[in-house]
Amino acid sequence: MFAVVKIAGQQFRVQEGQSLYVPHIEGATGDKLEFADVLFTDSDGNIAVGGDVKVKVAAEILGERQGDKVIAFKMKRRKGFRKKKGHRTLFTQIRINQIA
Repeated sequence: MFAVVKIAGQQFRVQEGQSLYVPHIEGATGDKLEFADVLFTDSDGNIAVGGDVKVKVAAEILGERQGDKVIAFKMKRRKGFRKKKGHRTLFTQIRINQIA
């Protein structure tokens, strides 16, 4: 069985026992989460879409991690204008415990 879940504005295809990185979610390691915004489910050929979905996804926070460094560099030629900024996006690692 798998489900398509909306987490922090993005859609993820998840299965039980799967571990994945999602955009930063507030919480400590070991906290339990529940996602009720399920868009699609498939259980051995039984498909439910949209308003027909009555499923919730339970997950657990495993930790946090920073993504790769992203650099935004702006420059105007022959003007002496250079601006360099960078950041590393925070991600939260979660494990899907149950789809029910």
